Amino acid sequence: MSLEVIVIPVAEVDRALRFYRSLGWRIDADYEAGPEFRIVQVTPPGSVGSVVFGRGVTPVTPGSAQGLYLVVSDIDRARADLVDRGVDVSEVFHNVYDNGVQESVNGPDPERRSYASYASFCDPDGNGWLLQEVRVRLPGR
Repeated sequence: MSLEVIVIPVAEVDRALRFYRSLGWRIDADYEAGPEFRIVQVTPPGSVGSVVFGRGVTPVTPGSAQGLYLVVSDIDRARADLVDRGVDVSEVFHNVYDNGVQESVNGPDPERRSYASYASFCDPDGNGWLLQEVRVRLPGR
């Protein structure tokens, strides 16, 4: 099995399309079948998985998709690219765990371990994306 598409809820299809195009994402499909249905599929550069949004595609509230991960090999470079494209991206952060409680701390993971440094941003509807730095994948991934 291969996860290839996720659906995100948006309020305005054209606004969402402009945003994702501004990120440099490829447009795979933009199909409209009347006033009640339009589906758009976009793919981030280098990804085999795509994102679908549109009108009549999902009943979920726009902006309610959270925790959408985009894996990058260099968190600083990926963040800088998004900032250059006009995206409001958080500073890079990492998580620490003290007595089972997670806390986010500014800056990349001090050891630059894979899966440990993040930055976040939202699309115009508030759907939440998380950049995660993976320099070396764990075996089998």
